[in-house]
Amino acid sequence: MNHDQDFYHWTINSAQQLRAGNIAGLDLIRLAEEIEATGRSEKHALASHLRVLMLHLLKWHYQPALRSVSWQLSITNARDEIAELLEDNPSLNHTLPEMINRRYPAARQGAMIETGLAATTFPLVCPFSIAQLLVNEDAQN
Repeated sequence: MNHDQDFYHWTINSAQQLRAGNIAGLDLIRLAEEIEATGRSEKHALASHLRVLMLHLLKWHYQPALRSVSWQLSITNARDEIAELLEDNPSLNHTLPEMINRRYPAARQGAMIETGLAATTFPLVCPFSIAQLLVNEDAQN
């Protein structure tokens, strides 16, 4: 069975062959591509959780009268997911400033749409430090 016919089977079979030291029958180029794709997937997941976190923190900060348990849970869940990703992939820590800068405009846009507040309400640059984003209470208060 090849990669295109049954990806799951291909991954299990390839891992077994690697563990057995049998690399002769492996598609090493494809394996390298899949390993790189896995790394990119982890990075994309981190960026996505950061966007969700920033969006909800913006709503939390700029609409204090509408704060809800739902928003608080979303903030907590995003922080938990980010913490787990960073624990499993500590080399992603150095990408946080770039990811925040890259994903903040989408979070800002989402906050404008969800709140109906004017664009001028929200800063053009993320108003939260990395510490505020990652620590569970400070940025919510």
